[in-house]
Amino acid sequence: MSNNSVRYLNRTLLLACTPFLGMLVWLLFSDVAVVMGEGAFPKFESSASATEEQVPQPAAKAVEGLSKAQDTAAETSQSIKKQIKLYTQTNEEMKQIVNKATTQAKRPYEIYDRIITSKLGKPSGTIDTSNLRAQLFYIQADYFNAYALKLKLKTGDAMQMALGGDRYGGAETTLEAVKRTGAFAGVNAGGFADGGGKRYPLSTTMLDGEYLDGFEPTYSDLFFVGLNESNKLIGGKFTNRQELDNKNVKFGASFVPVLLKNGISTTIPPKWQSSPARAPRTVIANYKDDQLLILVVDGRNEGGSSGATLAELQILLHRYGAVDGYNLDGGGSSSLIWNGRIINKPSDGQLRKLPTNFLFFK
Repeated sequence: MSNNSVRYLNRTLLLACTPFLGMLVWLLFSDVAVVMGEGAFPKFESSASATEEQVPQPAAKAVEGLSKAQDTAAETSQSIKKQIKLYTQTNEEMKQIVNKATTQAKRPYEIYDRIITSKLGKPSGTIDTSNLRAQLFYIQADYFNAYALKLKLKTGDAMQMALGGDRYGGAETTLEAVKRTGAFAGVNAGGFADGGGKRYPLSTTMLDGEYLDGFEPTYSDLFFVGLNESNKLIGGKFTNRQELDNKNVKFGASFVPVLLKNGISTTIPPKWQSSPARAPRTVIANYKDDQLLILVVDGRNEGGSSGATLAELQILLHRYGAVDGYNLDGGGSSSLIWNGRIINKPSDGQLRKLPTNFLFFK
């Protein structure tokens, strides 16, 4: 398109818009009143009569409202007091029900405990703390004197096993272990073997959930006994490591033989019936409520002239109501410490240094 044609088109458009621009200017600068038809907007009345009809007398209404509010507040207060009284009464009744239920739930265990305690006689010493309850008994039999330690472990720290001098291959007396660790009681634990001037625990031994010298499958008459994470006595023969791993054992030691299993006496191997026939002994057992029973028997020597036979210990375990029982190292190793005192009479004339000891803490 040529420049002339463009100029011609622009002029034509300007002429066409001129009337509209003129009307717009006129509307902006002229005083025009736009009148709308009646009824376009609603009417509002503001007469005094209308206001009086719609709004009540303020003073009378205020007094009436205040009176109703006071009545409501009084009723609400009484209702709240009744609810509080009912809540308090209900809460107290629930406490009584819980206490009664707890007491009734404990009764079977208390009755059972009284029964097994009465079989041991009257305790010569009792220690009851948040950690454990321990009772010491003196036992007199026809051929020996013995001591019983009945223990209810309340926490995971109540019972531990200590290595001699706190090292593998070390040795110390039970009394030395008690004093070194701050325990209040202790007994000898598993068997041992000497080598290279050191004293090592016999066979499978565990401490802090770890094997000290690896796992050794049960052979001959050996067994393993210890405590698991739930403070339950774990013992018996284990042919593979997985069997023992599944028990979640914290610590334990090995010796021979098993005396009692599920309340039934085991057959004592011939070797252990006469080697020796009588001797100082240490036995660890449990009750069906997981309390522990430890027996320590005096003997003048290891030649068989005094002390207890393993069959006699089985009889005692039955008499006292034990479930499982395990013979720990005996002879000159048998040791019982209570409140820093040596309770038994060691057959060596003095306490023997040992690689493992079971200790009890207040």
